[in-house]
Amino acid sequence: MSSELLAPLDLAFWHLESSDHPMHLGALAHFGPPPRGDEHGERRVPDLPDLPGLPGLLGLLARRAEAIPRLRMRVRDVLLPVGGAVWATDKDFDVRRHVREIALPGADFPAEAARLAGELMERPVERGLPPWEMYLLTGAPDGSFGVLVKLHHALADGMRAVAIGAGIFDEIAAVTRRPGHRRARPVPPRSWLPGPGRLVGAARDRIGDLGRAVEVGASVVRASRLDPRATAALAAHSSGTRRVATAVLDLERIHRVRRLSGGTANDVLLAVVAGALRRWLDGRGEPLPGADPRALVPVSRRRPGSPAGSGNSFSAYLLTLPVTEPDPAARLTAVRRAMDRNKADGPLRGAGALTVLADQLPPLAHRFGAPLASGAARLLFDVLVTNVPLPRSALSLGGAPLRALYPMAPLARGQSLAVAMSPYGGQVHVGLVADGKAVPDLDALAAAFADELDLLDEFGGGR
Repeated sequence: MSSELLAPLDLAFWHLESSDHPMHLGALAHFGPPPRGDEHGERRVPDLPDLPGLPGLLGLLARRAEAIPRLRMRVRDVLLPVGGAVWATDKDFDVRRHVREIALPGADFPAEAARLAGELMERPVERGLPPWEMYLLTGAPDGSFGVLVKLHHALADGMRAVAIGAGIFDEIAAVTRRPGHRRARPVPPRSWLPGPGRLVGAARDRIGDLGRAVEVGASVVRASRLDPRATAALAAHSSGTRRVATAVLDLERIHRVRRLSGGTANDVLLAVVAGALRRWLDGRGEPLPGADPRALVPVSRRRPGSPAGSGNSFSAYLLTLPVTEPDPAARLTAVRRAMDRNKADGPLRGAGALTVLADQLPPLAHRFGAPLASGAARLLFDVLVTNVPLPRSALSLGGAPLRALYPMAPLARGQSLAVAMSPYGGQVHVGLVADGKAVPDLDALAAAFADELDLLDEFGGGR
C-alpha cells in the first residue's frame, strides 16, 4: 500500500481542526445544461459508462473522482516519527461514500445552492476516510446543475486543490485517458529514518532550519497584535454555523482600473474588498473601526514542476485594508503601496510567515501545539483574502459548460469571514464564507462588491 509522510504544514492543518472549525477548502461550481443524450433527454457520456448504482451525471462525477489517485488516500498515524502521520492509500476505498446527489427546489437555484453550501461547509469531512466530498446539486428548471467540492486543507492548498479537482472536467479527464498517457501516482514513501551517510548532512540542514525558524518566529511575534479598536464585525465566538454568499465581478473592468492606476489586478481586487467592507459596515449603521482590519493574503511558495503529491506550500502577506479611507482611489493607492512593500520584503516576514514557521516544527509539536495555537489567528489578522487561479481554457462536465466557480476558504478560530476569489471566463467569482450567526447579512456584503467596483472604476477614470 502506497504511503507518504504528511509534511509539517499539512499535519498542522490536520490537527487545527475541531467540530466548530472544520479545515476544508470548498468550491461551488455552476454548470449550464448538459447536451441531450437521446430522445429521452438522458444525460450520458458514451466513453465513460455509468458507475453501478450511480446513473448519468452522478456516475460520471464519481468515476472521474475515482480516477484521481490523490483522492484515494487517507490519513493514518504512525509510530515514527513520533507524532507523525502518513497519507496511505485506502484499500477499502468506495467512491460512493464521497459522491452524492441532492435535489434542490428549482425556483431560485443559485440561492438554494449557496444556502445548502453553507450547511454542508459546517460539517467536517469524515476523518477515517479520504478527507473529501463532492455533491451534485440538481433541480434547476433549465437543466443546469451545480457541484460542491469539499477538500481538507491538509490534502492541498488552494492551487493544489485546483490541480486535483480539475480531473473531474472533460478536458483534463480526456488527457489522462489518452493511449500511452501515464496516470499520476501517489508520491512514494519518504525515508523516515535516514542512513548513517545522511546524518551529517541532515544535522547541518536542521541547524540551518532552526536558524530560519528563529528568524521567522521573531517576525511573526513582531507582527502580532490585539487591537480592540478593530471592527468587531470581523471577530466572532464560533457558533459552528456557516453561511455562503457569492459575487461576480467583470474581469475586463478590473484590468481597466489596473491599467489606469498601475499595480496588479490582485491589488484592484484587494481594494474592492476594502471598499466592500466599508460599504457593508455603513449599511449596517455601524461606526467605522478605530483601526483598519488586517488581511492575510496567501502567496504560493510552490515551484514549477513540483510533485503532484505535494500538499500545502505557501506563505502569506499581511495587508492593512484601508477601510477607514473614504476615497476609493486613495484606497487603491494604499493597497498597491502596501503590497509593493510586502513583495520587496518577501514572504518570510510578518504574520503570514507563520506557515513557513510551521514547516520547521517537528510532528509532535503540531499534534499537541496546534489545538493551543488555533486561537492565535485573531492576534495576527482579521480576515483571510485569497485569490485562487483557475485554468484559462473553457471547462465542462459531461458536455455541460462551466459557467462559474466560487472558491471557499475555511474560517480561522475567532474570525467571522473569509474571502476567496477566482478568475474564469472573463469574470472574477467571489466566494464568501462567514459564521452564520455573526454575519446573518452576508448577502449584503456580497452585493457591495459589484457596487464598489463600479465606484472604483468611476474614480479610476475608466468612464
